[in-house]
Amino acid sequence: MNAIINNTAIKLKNDRYGGIIIDDSTLHHPPEELEENLIKVISDQADKNLMWITLPIEKSSLIPVFTKHDFKFYDCSEESITLFKKLTHNPSTPTATNHTIGVGAFVKDGNDILVVKDSIYRKYKLPGGYVNNKENISQALMREVFEETGIGVKMESIVSIGHFSPGQFNESNIYIVCKASPLSKTIHIADSHEIIEAKWLNIDTYLKSNDVHPYNKKIVTTAIKNKGIKHEVNDFFSTQNSHHEFFF
Repeated sequence: MNAIINNTAIKLKNDRYGGIIIDDSTLHHPPEELEENLIKVISDQADKNLMWITLPIEKSSLIPVFTKHDFKFYDCSEESITLFKKLTHNPSTPTATNHTIGVGAFVKDGNDILVVKDSIYRKYKLPGGYVNNKENISQALMREVFEETGIGVKMESIVSIGHFSPGQFNESNIYIVCKASPLSKTIHIADSHEIIEAKWLNIDTYLKSNDVHPYNKKIVTTAIKNKGIKHEVNDFFSTQNSHHEFFF
């Protein structure tokens, strides 16, 4: 269990990597008082490697207090930002989030595959989209296919992985294409702002079409030939509030 340290009005917690975490729930003092306490905390924790603080958006006015004392931006979400400070020379710092993950679905019914056109790309491609925070690959796959086509699917395997660097927002993107079986055939586009067409298209027609990018053709020919690595749900790691899935 992480040890709690109360040397000042700021509550601290050790992490298992030799760092120290500032508990933002104790930051109720005005900026001037916070700075005084922060200086003392930094001095007292000089034997640690890194100092961390995650500030919720309602405490964003405190950011200058930390950056004044050499805290750097690490990562952020819509509701919070994480900063860190190096307390020793060149400590090992974990890489911040620098990838987005997208999923595509190869859904085959007889000689037809499920395809879409979106309002930006306007060429036929496989349905799919980004994996949301705390989603598994299979969850994102099922959600995206249903939103874009109205078709429910069952995840089977991963058949292709593409790595695009840099991708959107100058982050790398990993594009994972999964083979999935359809649970229905009737198409109904829920996300009509993004998707302008969804249909079942003959595989040969898709592969011969000038309206399909060569990369997307390669994905389909590969998916037809290969079984891929199979999806498996297994409780190898019984971590509370975590959801794992594996591919073998």
